[in-house]
Amino acid sequence: MTNQLSLKIPSCTWSRPIGLGWDKPYTVRYASNIDDGPWHGMPLGGFGAGCIGRSSRGDFNLWHIDGGEHTFKNVPACQFSVFESNSTSSQTYALSTQAPDDGTLKAWQWYPTPPGTEGTGNYHALYPRSWFVYENVFQAQLTCEQFSPVWAGNYQETSYPVAIFLWNAHNPTNAPITLSIMLTWQNMVGWFTNALKSPEVRVRDDGSPVYEYQPRWGESQGNYNQIVENTQQFGCVLGRVGSDEPLQEGDGTWCIATLKHPQVEVFHHSRWNPEGTGEEIWQSFAKDGSLPNYVDTTATENTQIGAAIATSAAGIAIRFTLQPGETLEIPFVLAWDLPITEFAAGVNYYRRYTDFFGKNGNNAWAIASTALQEYQTWRSQIQSWQKPILDREDLPNWFKMALFNELYDLTSGGTLWSAASELNPIGQFAVLECLDYRWYESLDVRLYGSFALLMLFPELEKSVIRAFARAIPQGDDTPRIIGYYMTIKAESPIAVRKIAGATPHDLGAPNEHVWEKTNYTSYQDCNLWKDLGSDFVLQVYRDFLLTGADDVEFLADCWNAIVQTLDYLKTFDLDGDGIPENSGAPDQTFDDWRLQGVSAYCGGLWLAALEAAIAIGNILLTHKLGDLLSETLREGVLAVQKSTYETWLQQSLPIYQEKLWNGEYYRLDSKSGSDVVMADQLCGQFYARLLDLPDIVPSDRALSALKTVYDACFLKFCNGEFGAANGVRRDGSPENPKATHPLEVWTGINFGLAAFLVQMGMKDEALRLTQAVVQQIYENGLQFRTPEAITATGTFRASTYLRPMAIWGIYLVIN
Repeated sequence: MTNQLSLKIPSCTWSRPIGLGWDKPYTVRYASNIDDGPWHGMPLGGFGAGCIGRSSRGDFNLWHIDGGEHTFKNVPACQFSVFESNSTSSQTYALSTQAPDDGTLKAWQWYPTPPGTEGTGNYHALYPRSWFVYENVFQAQLTCEQFSPVWAGNYQETSYPVAIFLWNAHNPTNAPITLSIMLTWQNMVGWFTNALKSPEVRVRDDGSPVYEYQPRWGESQGNYNQIVENTQQFGCVLGRVGSDEPLQEGDGTWCIATLKHPQVEVFHHSRWNPEGTGEEIWQSFAKDGSLPNYVDTTATENTQIGAAIATSAAGIAIRFTLQPGETLEIPFVLAWDLPITEFAAGVNYYRRYTDFFGKNGNNAWAIASTALQEYQTWRSQIQSWQKPILDREDLPNWFKMALFNELYDLTSGGTLWSAASELNPIGQFAVLECLDYRWYESLDVRLYGSFALLMLFPELEKSVIRAFARAIPQGDDTPRIIGYYMTIKAESPIAVRKIAGATPHDLGAPNEHVWEKTNYTSYQDCNLWKDLGSDFVLQVYRDFLLTGADDVEFLADCWNAIVQTLDYLKTFDLDGDGIPENSGAPDQTFDDWRLQGVSAYCGGLWLAALEAAIAIGNILLTHKLGDLLSETLREGVLAVQKSTYETWLQQSLPIYQEKLWNGEYYRLDSKSGSDVVMADQLCGQFYARLLDLPDIVPSDRALSALKTVYDACFLKFCNGEFGAANGVRRDGSPENPKATHPLEVWTGINFGLAAFLVQMGMKDEALRLTQAVVQQIYENGLQFRTPEAITATGTFRASTYLRPMAIWGIYLVIN
């Protein structure tokens, strides 16, 4: 707690007036998909620890506390409130412009929304920090900075389940002002777990597998709140009366806490009813900024509380007087210790932060106490990490804003980060493809979407790729129907879940066993996909090359899987020309878009993957890693394998040109007869050049194709307003006006395309394309839930999507 003014908000935040709504926010394209509306703010909480979100109107409304699950609901009792008085008058507000709509907390006054042009302050966000600046309501100047200890290369604090709320109060008047800041919080212990332990998986109307999630919302029997303090700190732990049962998912403790200081008075109320009028806490607070210091005796009496208060909340308040010109900085902390993530019934993992705070669920106070000691250091670490990027004058402010804010998904994307083990010394990590396609680390999506993780947390990135390497040799014969056929009203073939040697599409879903039961999605039969094997090989070599090119053991760990999956993928080369063909149902990342024969997209990835495999083979041969490799992959076999890839590559390279080049760009494929210009046609060439591999197409042809894509898919598609459509005719018109994927603008694909433009010397065009997409997201209520796709009619699909973190690929190539 300090007296100096240390507040400087960076100039490149995303900002919005407090409580200002949206006239025409984007709405969801398919009714069965999630659309929470635009009130999303920056999430708070460490990776894999669960997170909460607070919107620009001040309400805490996002609860991603149960790993992989989504709850969006304003909890009015979880809130800051401010009392202010001078010699003549006083005022008190709860700091959300959103009053409860269920009739609760009627005694409370809610923060005013702007009556006209005069605002009541602004919300700013630059992940992992955000700010509320309150204006024109209080006489004091009040700012609340919110953050969690997330910064690049940090594998400890980044996992902590904690949020810091750093208040800065300044008296600009010529008379003393008394202020009291109160934090109230509802006891939510036991709420965040699925009441349905083995929910039935069904196929949704868009062909995707879904299961029901019913949190134990409001089930608070036996919950208690307990005041805790030491010489410097004061807090309240929200827990539950212990039982002899082993700890379950959702069990543990929450804690709200603050610092003591000679200049302040601390008050508390450890048990009030959040479902009533709120009078028992508001009456004294609104009168003079105090609380009645009521102590909850539930824990000591060990009794059931009965009907009096089925669910309880606690509050702490800090009251102080500022002399004219005086400033005070006051930290509040929210911490939670819910150590277990449960997948299928009985499949439990401890969270990464338990490596540092223990696994018993009683450590919320210890976590909060650590935060109160360390928050200034943590904030400095964040500033030091971001400063070199924020100081760059060659990057526009909107780009810096989006670059950091798109990292929200590492906190909010249903993120898992497990405790360390012998096999996984920093634990295992995973982020959902998105909330609607609720499975982890979809490999085709992370081809672009994993650049952020690679650049900022390389060890977590490698842990994900190692999980795929372990999964490739595995098989799972479980039969299932394919959802895509339901959407086209055709009979579905029965497909097995996972063929040994095939690269899985994903690392599984939160209702089964993530990292072990892979290939969860059944929208398509991903065993037939022609991009996944290549995606895997390219990401292995990329993760080696761009993290110092010295972790040869990582390549050795992945080599068996590379050999198996390339052999498997080659079986789809039915005409023997060297390149696997696309056929039948959509069989790649654009999974509503049929490609036939050799395709520019999958064929290019195949060529680049062969080059990467050859490069990996050379490294392993040079390092004579016989002892690290399995029997079947000693030097002799390794050399044979590498020469096989060289043969395939030499055969494939001319075929790709012959079948696909049309003089201006690469055709969609060799057999459909389509004249569509595909935006991502040369992803393989982008990757080859990124990894310092030989070009897979002549440089002049790459440039011609890229300029054609920029002109047709971006400039001629709605005059460049939205970004580049996935595939249109040369004049920007649709080949089929009813098509889905070709006419969507995919945010992450656009960022990948922009990185390719920079790589080919077209930086101005890259930034223009990127800016169009960034503006659509951040000006139309899609912030902190960036979707896979937007359309020209103002709809979106698949929010909180993994691929948009590809914006870090643009930054990588600019460097």
